[in-house]
Amino acid sequence: MQMLSVGDSAPTLTCPDQNDQPVNIQDFQGKKVLVYFYPKAMTPGCTVQAQGLRDIQQELNALNTVVLGVSPDAVKRLPKFIEKESLNFTLLSDEDHTLADAYGVWGPKKFMGKEYDGIHRTSFLIDEQGKVEHVFNKFKTKDHHQVVLDYLKG
Repeated sequence: MQMLSVGDSAPTLTCPDQNDQPVNIQDFQGKKVLVYFYPKAMTPGCTVQAQGLRDIQQELNALNTVVLGVSPDAVKRLPKFIEKESLNFTLLSDEDHTLADAYGVWGPKKFMGKEYDGIHRTSFLIDEQGKVEHVFNKFKTKDHHQVVLDYLKG
């Protein structure tokens, strides 16, 4: 697992969104894009993280920043998460974890003594030219949105 770092080009892979429409990072040129990877929709930590980003959406818009949430969830699960939590940003389905692999956030994890492969909760801020500007990998789910906002307002 080799995670992308600052200065790397963002992968230009296409994933389906919650409406099963293809989305590619190149669709957002000229904007900053927060690509945040989360393990599973509608779980407690992922819900809190998504709610935080939802609640600062106007500020992110003012800072020319788009949010893309990426998980290995099936497309059909994503609209339920959006509706249940009134999310106001795009969610991408990465069932085969191709995008997570490309960003270097898919790999071995441990939970309750059990080892398995999964998504490492990490966010990447991609600049207007498609390069990794910042990697957020040390945060609590309830503070993620504020860490991102503080960086953007820097």
